[in-house]
Amino acid sequence: MRFLGISKYNKKLLQLKFQSKPDILRKCSTKESYLHNFGSEPFQYLNVGQVLKSTALKYPDRESIISCNERTRLTFSETLYKVDKLAAGFMNLGLQKGDRVGIWSPNYEFWYITMLAIARSGLVCVALNPAYQLPELEYCLNKVGVKAIVAPEVFRKQKHYEILMNLVNRNSTSSLKHVIIASDKKLLNAKRYRDVLDIASESDIAEIDKLQSSISPNTCYNIQFTSGTTGKPKAARLSHFSLVNCGYDMGKRQELNLRYSRICVNNPLFHGYGIIITIMNCLNHGATMILPSPHFNPEESLQAIVNENCNIIYGTPTMFVDLISKQRELNVNLPSINIANTAGAICTPNLVKDIQKHLNVTKVRSIYGLTETTAAVFQSLPNDENETLENSVGYISDHTEVKVVDGSGNPVPFGQPGELCIRGYMTLLDYYDDVEKTKEVLGVDQWFKTGDQFVLYENGYANIVGRLKEMIIRGGENIYPREIEDFLNTHPDIKETHVVGIPDERMGEEVGAFIRLKERSKSVTLNDVRKFCEGRLSHFKIPRFVVIVEEFPRTLSGKIQKYKFVDVFKNELEDAIKSN
Repeated sequence: MRFLGISKYNKKLLQLKFQSKPDILRKCSTKESYLHNFGSEPFQYLNVGQVLKSTALKYPDRESIISCNERTRLTFSETLYKVDKLAAGFMNLGLQKGDRVGIWSPNYEFWYITMLAIARSGLVCVALNPAYQLPELEYCLNKVGVKAIVAPEVFRKQKHYEILMNLVNRNSTSSLKHVIIASDKKLLNAKRYRDVLDIASESDIAEIDKLQSSISPNTCYNIQFTSGTTGKPKAARLSHFSLVNCGYDMGKRQELNLRYSRICVNNPLFHGYGIIITIMNCLNHGATMILPSPHFNPEESLQAIVNENCNIIYGTPTMFVDLISKQRELNVNLPSINIANTAGAICTPNLVKDIQKHLNVTKVRSIYGLTETTAAVFQSLPNDENETLENSVGYISDHTEVKVVDGSGNPVPFGQPGELCIRGYMTLLDYYDDVEKTKEVLGVDQWFKTGDQFVLYENGYANIVGRLKEMIIRGGENIYPREIEDFLNTHPDIKETHVVGIPDERMGEEVGAFIRLKERSKSVTLNDVRKFCEGRLSHFKIPRFVVIVEEFPRTLSGKIQKYKFVDVFKNELEDAIKSN
């Protein structure tokens, strides 16, 4: 997943005010695009569970999480006790250090407790998109050998328990030993979450605290799935150390260390924005997380901001568009908001202004990062002005090296585009059980190749120009065309499919499928494609637009020229958009 900042490449960045301490930024003596931010503070050599304990001791009575939909709230001391109860419950199930435990759910209190219990018990947290359908879930569980999974029984149309039982009954996930369902019902072949929480004795709970010193910060704690160009998700392994220090650094950039913050959390918890930018930020700095609803609902978010007196809002640009639209409709009397933090996609200058105007926000802040870099590489500085925000993805993170290279791997001059490469504590350990894919992106010198085309400036700021890969970013969700293309090509009437991102004001990009049919007499409509995808692809991957074509633009050597699709098929696409 990419965490993108604000606006486009702009040479005005070269003249913008230098905001950082110059003595911690190092660059080449030449004009090559290389920078190293040494950082202003030392690292924290702690695991995630130790950070929780430290914060609970420092702020025992401060609220750690409030779930508005569930009408629950926990202080940090209550959180620590509940987390250790669940961690002890995991141990009583026979789970051992290093075992993988999946969380497959929208935003509930148990997501937060489970994630931290996994940390305190020395297990590995496998974050799963709650929109996954059976084939996607099956692949991920088998890929990393998940031994236990925690999920709700059902959420909206997604029948989590039913899907899991389908896998269990087919014996298609040999590693999966425990299905834990957050439900009051006693369900066949599943354990109730509350029962696992309550099986441990007080002595078992005490043992969890003793376990912390044996959990090395350097070990893997979190596995994040990130799709590759082949369409099959890769499993990026991230360490306790990277999550702890990224969370601390990002929280400091958002000034969580300077004041008590109550954060309205609109983004889902399952990916980097939720786990690192949200949970780890709050955990490091004693901030309170407010979950308005399990799934983003702008009206409930506005109400939560008022009822819980939030002073920070987290969300993707798409979410902020919806919040502004709902605020214009309801005209809620919002409190003063210190910061609106945006990540997941490009945020336009007009949206920055609308966020400030309509949501009563003082500062808008942005982040650029990737799943493989534990979320943040560039992020706004506390005193950045709107002009900086509108023309950059932020300033290089602490303890980070970056360079921009040409096709031969040589650094280009500052201000020139090339591929962004990153080196530092935050890069992934590796892709789980995938040596070849790891070697493709992470060299022996530990430089990580992002595949993103960037421009780097001497003053520490940067901007994304384009993507070397063909990834579509729809409302903060990363979508790789190849997966959808391969799936649609299994349709009996489809001969060839190519999927591209279609510019969209609200979502950033929408999924457009350009299709050649096996027989011209056949007919395949958008509705046909959607029905074919339902239950087999996540909802955000299902094409919004379908265009039937006879031929695709190609090079002389026969290669498809995707970048020409929107122009070549302009009329057909306009008809598809109008009929949508």
